[in-house]
Amino acid sequence: MRSNQFVDRLRDIVGAEYVRVDEESRTTYGTDALKRGHPADAVVLPADTAEISRIAALCNETRTPLVPRGGGTGYTGGAVPVRGGVVLSLERLNRILEIDELNLLAVVEPNVITGDIQDAVEKVGLFYPPDPASLRQSVIGGNVAECAGGPRAFKYGVTKAYVLGLEAVLPSGEIIRTGGKVVKNVVGYDLTQLLVGSEGTLAIITKIILRLVPKPPVQVTMRASFPSVRHAVNAVTNLIRARVVPAALELIDGDCLEAVAQALNVRSLAPAGTAALLLLEVDGIAEQVAAEAVRVEKACADAGATEFLRAKDDAERQELWRVRRELSPSLRMITPLKFNHDVVVPKGRVPELFELVDRIKTQFKLRIPCFGHVGDGNIHVNIMVTPGDEDEIRRAHEAEGVLFRGTIALEGSISGEHGIGFAKAPYLAMELTGPTIETMRRVKQAFDPNGILNPGKIFQ
Repeated sequence: MRSNQFVDRLRDIVGAEYVRVDEESRTTYGTDALKRGHPADAVVLPADTAEISRIAALCNETRTPLVPRGGGTGYTGGAVPVRGGVVLSLERLNRILEIDELNLLAVVEPNVITGDIQDAVEKVGLFYPPDPASLRQSVIGGNVAECAGGPRAFKYGVTKAYVLGLEAVLPSGEIIRTGGKVVKNVVGYDLTQLLVGSEGTLAIITKIILRLVPKPPVQVTMRASFPSVRHAVNAVTNLIRARVVPAALELIDGDCLEAVAQALNVRSLAPAGTAALLLLEVDGIAEQVAAEAVRVEKACADAGATEFLRAKDDAERQELWRVRRELSPSLRMITPLKFNHDVVVPKGRVPELFELVDRIKTQFKLRIPCFGHVGDGNIHVNIMVTPGDEDEIRRAHEAEGVLFRGTIALEGSISGEHGIGFAKAPYLAMELTGPTIETMRRVKQAFDPNGILNPGKIFQ
């Protein structure tokens, strides 16, 4: 693919300084957080939608694979050029174009960091609820492409609930606009929601219209410690029965807590001996929040909480959340290699999911720390393996299959927010029927008849 003529045509589109063919760039842009990569043949950094359109048309004409890339924080290889070709980095499309306070929306380019969007809208009293743990590294385009979730999903929902419209470039180079600035829109098929979660396989997202909500005036953050995961899950059940819907609800097991304590050399993030910890947040008007906080404390106490703490101010609130934000990098204290899975089950079956993980730990002799969004049943199951230990890696891969089959038997799904990419493609048929997969293939064919856009993802 990487002929001098082709590279020259890329340079004509974006300028020579924004086309990279050196080995370091091709390798760096050829991987993501999964750490299983494949070098690109060329990396191109367009400035706007028009340049992206011309690049797509060129790749379509020459049948060159084209892989869109945002922040590179994905865990399933969604932005990895598994068949070579061009990696199209969207890093220069990083502006917040509009915050419309009257109509409660924002218009952004795809490479704005999600946390920066939250900060900007909160300055004017608005709120963008989706909050993936990587919100200070991941970008909004990647969040949309993967339909990211986060701790607030229990109350507020995931990314797709906040995408009103998109501008996108098709593999042919054609530019489409879906949805718009209105909340109600039933004109034709809902292409907006089709593109959300499509993992960069149908179109390249270049502009996003986000729905905002008023910022809750009061937030209370709480931490509850428990002698076991079962006790913590019972507290969640108590909350649901008490009709409390926390704004955020995270469960972290003891192995994760120990990893964070070692990584940060801080023991104050959880009491010694804690086997499971819940981070909870309620928000709204002051009277409502005060009443809900009391019900949260009672629900945790009734479930056997050994300690309950309310943050006194924003500084203490941030400190409580610190343990969650530091989790993923801290797990490297156990071992530098992990198979990170984001399985999800109905809320009421979370205890059975943890029982399944316990059986897998024993059967395959593996370390599997877990944490996640227990309010919506989305648990991150981290199978830790030692690099170079082929027997342990083999056992871990066998355990993956058992985990996925068990999750599906619990009426769950093998991916709640990380997507399929290429890492989970071998397991797609476990969850979806043949006719369902074939229908998806036909959708892909309609958008991308030449199969150039992010090939090798989702389907094997």
